[in-house]
Amino acid sequence: MISNNDVIEEIEGLIRVYKDGKVERPEIVPCVAASLADPDDDEQLEEGVTSRDVFIDKSTNVWARFYVPKTITTSQAAQKLKIPLLVYFHGGGFCVGSAAWSCYHEFLSKLSAKLSCLIMSVNYRLAPENPLPAAYEDGFKALTWLKRQAIMKNDNVSKYYCPWSKHCDFSRIFLVGDSAGGNIAYNLATRLTSNSGLDAKRLEPLTFKGTVLVQPFFGGEPRTDSEKCSPRRSALSLAASDTYWRLALPAGANRDHPWCNPLAKGSVLIEPESNNNLSTNKLTRVWPIMVCVSEMDILRDRNLEFCGALEKKTKVEYMVYGGVGHAFQILSKSQLSQIRTHEMMAHIKDFITRY
Repeated sequence: MISNNDVIEEIEGLIRVYKDGKVERPEIVPCVAASLADPDDDEQLEEGVTSRDVFIDKSTNVWARFYVPKTITTSQAAQKLKIPLLVYFHGGGFCVGSAAWSCYHEFLSKLSAKLSCLIMSVNYRLAPENPLPAAYEDGFKALTWLKRQAIMKNDNVSKYYCPWSKHCDFSRIFLVGDSAGGNIAYNLATRLTSNSGLDAKRLEPLTFKGTVLVQPFFGGEPRTDSEKCSPRRSALSLAASDTYWRLALPAGANRDHPWCNPLAKGSVLIEPESNNNLSTNKLTRVWPIMVCVSEMDILRDRNLEFCGALEKKTKVEYMVYGGVGHAFQILSKSQLSQIRTHEMMAHIKDFITRY
């Protein structure tokens, strides 16, 4: 019989890890089916979005939920439109969360309608059962799956063909994520823009135009001022952040591992430019990046330092949303959070439209 004395890591209400490897995740957020986004559902009809779940890799249970604006299916003229695709990664410290969580379903339905774009929300494997780099590998696997869709977009008879692909502009793809998902989007982007872009070439004809990071989940051994203060309005505490990193990073790694700390020695942002063209740490090109920062987030200072380092490498746009904390756009229903969420969506739309 397992007792609480056997618990080795815990974030109350979210995850509990036992000595024997058992992991419990209470259903703190309900999961909803894609079928809720049905034309006969008044709420979804108002949002103007339909959705569908698709397996990416059944062997690892990696799947994605697609959001399609109904505006592109309502007339013959609209059906000929090609619209951008956002590949989205949910948050949850790499240890919790799901593309089926109701809060993500609601947020991404609204975002798809607001931006008039397709969204592919990837449900990746979680730590500690699957520590990093599993989530990064699943992200790349999802992009490889997308490549197959781009290649056979006119092959209506293939059993792997998805009808939404005929509306997708595969030359305008953006990597997007919040919190841990922002970390995944960033690490995928650096993979695709490093080592002479060899991995990006493997994904042709896909063309990536930019990256949007919403409160990206980074860490480090030295504490920042916002981490020391731990703002009350932040859904993410310092203790929870440390626990997530202990569970997600490879055995023996600390928070200055480049996957956690993009400003640590050895990361692509800090490593000095090398004359060796074979250097895998060298960025060959970097897409435009937008970073969304929350004023009351413990990650605020780390996100701003990250933006400062990025500006030396590429074009960076960042917004600081006042009076709100971590994941406000997903978890908070306050009037201020709703206002800031609409502002964020408008900023993301402007970014996507320009690229």
